[in-house]
Amino acid sequence: MAAKQEIKLEIQDLTKIFGRRRKEAQKLLENHHSKDEILEKTGCTVGVNKASLKIMKGEVFVVMGLSGSGKSTLLRCLNRLIEPTSGKIILDGIDITNVELEKLRQIRRTEMSMVFQHFGLLPHRTVASNVSFGLEIQGVKENECRKKALDVIGTVGLDGYEDMMTGELSGGMQQRVGLARALATDPEILLMDEAFSALDPLIRRNMQDELIDLQEKVHKTIVFITHDLDEALKLGDRIAIMKDGLIVQIGTPEDILTNPANDYVKAFVEDVDSSKVITASAIMFKHPERIMDPKDGVGLAIRVMKKNGINCLPVTDSNNNFEGYVHIDTVVKHKKEGGHTLEGIIDPEVPKCLPDTPIADLLPLVISSDLPIAVVNSKGKLEGIVSKPSVISEITGEDVELQEKTVEEE
Repeated sequence: MAAKQEIKLEIQDLTKIFGRRRKEAQKLLENHHSKDEILEKTGCTVGVNKASLKIMKGEVFVVMGLSGSGKSTLLRCLNRLIEPTSGKIILDGIDITNVELEKLRQIRRTEMSMVFQHFGLLPHRTVASNVSFGLEIQGVKENECRKKALDVIGTVGLDGYEDMMTGELSGGMQQRVGLARALATDPEILLMDEAFSALDPLIRRNMQDELIDLQEKVHKTIVFITHDLDEALKLGDRIAIMKDGLIVQIGTPEDILTNPANDYVKAFVEDVDSSKVITASAIMFKHPERIMDPKDGVGLAIRVMKKNGINCLPVTDSNNNFEGYVHIDTVVKHKKEGGHTLEGIIDPEVPKCLPDTPIADLLPLVISSDLPIAVVNSKGKLEGIVSKPSVISEITGEDVELQEKTVEEE
């Protein structure tokens, strides 16, 4: 059984209204007036409209939307750089909406760090000095600041640049410095506001890859703001899509692509190549017809294949380690030769993939073999089976039926 995910950060009915007549505007909002109507009647702007969401520990949660959708306002409410008009912000089970200023400062120093779009570096300081800035504010001793700064500089791939001035670095390297500075205080949560949008496209893609690799090492809870759907789909474990201050859908990349909540989301995703986003885990059979054990009898394997009209079966040991497939011809032959169990006739040379393999990458496996694809995790455990028709259907968008010969017991 999978471990229950821990909620790291939660917001409940969070609202932010800008303007002098906020109370009047909030009453109109509660009476379901639109953002434009409220602006016309009160001169107030609704930045965030009763947003509610839960962010799990260790996940990359992406908030995306067009300019003016409220995504950056929402992010800044999380650490109260912008004070919410109403609602709750719950960090590790504690409502921090009304905590005193000193406690809030402590949270910003130790719990949440922010990475900005335009880097926000101190030009008169070196790379190492920029990275250690947050540690200095915490009162960490100079030699310890330097040591921690050098460690995190290595983590983001800037070894050798620690004593250079930030103005001597490229945009991508400057953003790495900003990321290193955020990581130096070892925060639980990283808040990243359009962190890569100021970079050239190639550098931006590289930084996205760097962040994915970095997250494999540091396992932070990351809230990432972007207006770019491709970036959201690439980085996000889950995505919240915003429009006019409202959260209109929350889901995994697969959820967003395959089940858009409304026409607005549907328009967003209609030009996306889903085969590069939807993964094997989304289309696999999690519970194949029957999983065999090497000690199972040959007669049982033949009966299962005959009943289900299939020509092979997956085999795992008692710890669910995937060993391969048994094929009907081999099993029948083995039975005729006096064999009793499946031991010794398991074929390990079968198509395999990881659960997060994009469907587009499964196509070569489908072309090169008639066997179903075994979905195996990094520890070699079987998680499911992907059939050839399901891959073709997802790529072409058409239903495919594959006639497999029915097994007859000989």
